[in-house]
Amino acid sequence: MATNFLYSTRDHKFILKEWLDLEKILSAERYRDYYSVDDVEMILNEALRASRDMVAVSNDENDDPGCIYDNGKVRVPQGIAQSYHFVQQNGWGASNWNKEDETALPHILYEAVNEYLFGANHGLACYYMATGGAAELIQTFGSEDMQKRFLPKMWTGEWSGTMCLTEPSAGSDVGNMSSKAYPTDEPGIYLIKGNKCFITGGEQDFTDNIVHLMLARIEGARPGTSGISLFAVPKIWVNEDGSLGEPNDIQCAGIEHKMGIGGSATCVMVFGEENKCRGFLLGDPPGEDGRAEGMAQMFNMMNGARLEMGVGSTAGAAVAYHNAAQYATERIQGRLMSNPKAGRVPIIKHEDIRRMLMNQKAHIEVMRALVCKTYYYMDLVDISTDPEEKKEAQWKLNIMTPICKAYNSDMAWILTAEAMQCYGGYGYSEEYPIAQLCRDVKIHSIWEGTNYIQAITTVGRNWNLARGAAFAAWIKEVETFLAKNKENEEFAREMDILEKALQAYLDLKETITTYAAEGQPGLIGLYATRILHASAKLFGAYLILDQAIIASAKAAELGAEHFDYPFYSGKVLAARYYIRNVVPEIMSLAAQIKDYDTSALEISEEALTLL
Repeated sequence: MATNFLYSTRDHKFILKEWLDLEKILSAERYRDYYSVDDVEMILNEALRASRDMVAVSNDENDDPGCIYDNGKVRVPQGIAQSYHFVQQNGWGASNWNKEDETALPHILYEAVNEYLFGANHGLACYYMATGGAAELIQTFGSEDMQKRFLPKMWTGEWSGTMCLTEPSAGSDVGNMSSKAYPTDEPGIYLIKGNKCFITGGEQDFTDNIVHLMLARIEGARPGTSGISLFAVPKIWVNEDGSLGEPNDIQCAGIEHKMGIGGSATCVMVFGEENKCRGFLLGDPPGEDGRAEGMAQMFNMMNGARLEMGVGSTAGAAVAYHNAAQYATERIQGRLMSNPKAGRVPIIKHEDIRRMLMNQKAHIEVMRALVCKTYYYMDLVDISTDPEEKKEAQWKLNIMTPICKAYNSDMAWILTAEAMQCYGGYGYSEEYPIAQLCRDVKIHSIWEGTNYIQAITTVGRNWNLARGAAFAAWIKEVETFLAKNKENEEFAREMDILEKALQAYLDLKETITTYAAEGQPGLIGLYATRILHASAKLFGAYLILDQAIIASAKAAELGAEHFDYPFYSGKVLAARYYIRNVVPEIMSLAAQIKDYDTSALEISEEALTLL
């Protein structure tokens, strides 16, 4: 059994009770009668206990036996199926997407719960998240009839849901999809025909029905993404009274044999092979100009899933870090360079191990701060009664979503590899947990739009969102923080680096914008991923420096002998490490862009294939 789910609630307790203004969210009408800040510890402790005792125990089943495909059917490991129902029945799953559920947690609180569940079993998390996201789309865009048919059993998890976008011939270029929809004599119901691939939970054996949220083009709609509509297509037809009817002409043609999370069934699906597959249209049919609503609707689910990838990436990296840190305290090997005669020591005393652990700790704190702040914006969008505050929160949510998805998932792959390095040869062995964590977290940089798509969204769209007003509001948050704390002597060096990084970021933005205006748009694509990383480093540095100021004051108040002193002093030092060792990369990137290198664009395709 390689699984070793090690986690802590301590950082989330700091974030929710000392850093973010959770009281503002919980005092809103939706939550004030159900939750208070005093409930935070109980919620976090119970979620962690459930993740450890009821969910993590099925994690090894992702590797063995994994999902098994047999003649159109998919068998999911029994433990994962049981864990799914446990999560749903205890209110940790799809019901948290229900806007009318009075017991649903605020987004910022559910982030913590979901992080523990994700860390306990990556393969399991895919099922309840897809179900919740699909149900939320139906609640938002579906007719009253659709909501009555589908939602009650999707919220409870008795039925599951999927997101069906990708096709074998289209990939990320969704506008080139070939799936079709044809009107029937029944209003709002269409015949569906098409193939989809990489469909998480497309077929499984532990729910009574599966509701596919599927993109297809209605006959006569315009080409490209603007002509795509969205349909709810159940595996088994759902009658008007909510009862199940006959199979709906949907087949699973196979499952993908993935590098990780084998307990998550990733399916190839065939719709309407016998021309009997029916689906319910969400929203309106295409207008006279052929424009449809499907992609705009689906982006609601897709953006939620992208942010969840940021959470899952944080979770995977954190489990790897906790394991590596524990191993380093127990593994006795080598002698210190500074005192070789003192005998063999735990490897956590070696300088390079300490560097690797600090690098993991600092990055994970930044990654968690990014996603928590973003979910906080999401809560403000939901509960704020101030139109200006709501608008700015939505802007920042839009800007932060691709950053959290791409930066966190890119870093998780690197950080889990670094955790493996701390183990030495044992880390590379399947008997220890890091190998599986490496395989599991890699998918997050690919799922829900590859990270290059997130980078292009950041540079190509979000820089110009609301004619630049959204970006200005996002940057102003960093500027306001710097202005407020410019006299802070304890963090004078860090403030100086952050201020220089901010100016370098603004400079690189202006440089890239100028290149594009001068007819060199290819440079946007060439540097987009690196610019997204710089965006995350800039904002993440501001967030953990904000945390460090709070932590420093608390550490001084408690004193070095207090049991909680290491936590607070550790946050201060992690912030210093990140700002002094990582943030200067923004200045380096700004210089690289000014003296841009186009070798990757100039080299011939033939030369790229030769080595």
